[in-house]
Amino acid sequence: MSDAHPYTARVHWQRDPAERFTDHRYSRRHRLRFDGGAELIGSSSPSVVPLPYSDAAGVDPEEMFVASLAACHMLWFLSLTAKDGWVVERYRDDAHGVMTKNASGQLWMSQVTLRPEVVFATDRQPSPAELDALHHAAHAQCFIANSVRTEVRVLSVRA
Repeated sequence: MSDAHPYTARVHWQRDPAERFTDHRYSRRHRLRFDGGAELIGSSSPSVVPLPYSDAAGVDPEEMFVASLAACHMLWFLSLTAKDGWVVERYRDDAHGVMTKNASGQLWMSQVTLRPEVVFATDRQPSPAELDALHHAAHAQCFIANSVRTEVRVLSVRA
């Protein structure tokens, strides 16, 4: 078996015939379909492209970026805690991304802060140092975090 693992996503957008397009007055709403069959509505962010050309109910690329970092961290954290014998009851992360301009004046996601709040199911609770070590190990293993130049901070919250 090869070390390469393919992942696919289909992005589909179609112009409404009533829209001119060249005047930039066209819908950014599109459909995202993932290799497992999940589908969602995507759009540009209303903070980037104003309504009605964006769909506020759609998921924008910036939100997906933050969510992919948060989900990757969580999945590794759960795997590592299970391996070490900790029983996790609940995990919640209110992740937050910040876009700023780089030295060339281009917008980029310069920082993502993860705020994982973990509830353990038993009386056996990790110490603050053990919890920090688990989060550090999860961050080091996260494929997405290892793929980006964005600063990813983990602020662990004890529930």
